[in-house]
Amino acid sequence: MPLRTAAAVATLATAALLLGGCGSEDGGDQSAPEPGATTTCTYAADGQAPAKEVDPPSEDAPASGTVALTMATSVGDLGLELDAAAAPCTVNSFVSLAEQGYFDGTSCHRLTTQGIHVLQCGDPTGTGTGGPGYTIEDEVDGSETYPAGTLAMARTQAPDSGGSQFFIVYGETPLPPDYTVFGTVDDAGLKAVEKVAAAGTDDANGPGDGHPRTPVDIESVTVD
Repeated sequence: MPLRTAAAVATLATAALLLGGCGSEDGGDQSAPEPGATTTCTYAADGQAPAKEVDPPSEDAPASGTVALTMATSVGDLGLELDAAAAPCTVNSFVSLAEQGYFDGTSCHRLTTQGIHVLQCGDPTGTGTGGPGYTIEDEVDGSETYPAGTLAMARTQAPDSGGSQFFIVYGETPLPPDYTVFGTVDDAGLKAVEKVAAAGTDDANGPGDGHPRTPVDIESVTVD
């Protein structure tokens, strides 16, 4: 499964990606939020210096609606649609990081082409260990699946350990429902990632797992 670790591995059981979340004011009501509703999020310090100087997001997060963003990259623009109703605290954090320029000038550091099919980004250090200095609680209910076009948070093996790293699913990816799904990537963006995947990886972490041979450099992430 996808993790934020220093050494990436090749097997599905130990593959790495990040994840995040929040707690609701009413203690976990799963009913659909009303338009304009908010929820209270917990962004706990993780004891590590942020990979890039950034302020934690506000604890008050919109709990309904969607947010459209454009991720400008070296392989083209990726249109993102974030679902605040499904993962309000994750979306709130992602938008905050984007608005502070946290993702600007970073590279997607990991591509997997066997077992799971994802491109992982969001670490300014490019090592798979960097984060924003805080964690996000998991926002999952056990029904999560990861079809192509899914935008989800990476995490360590510990629960509630998401931060800034995220992954884009571009092909069949059977993962347990442990990773917060917080949005989707548009068709043009998905095609761009598929093209990157077709060029393969340098296998730095094992067969089909490493840095993408076609670099994916994030120039900016802006709210539309």
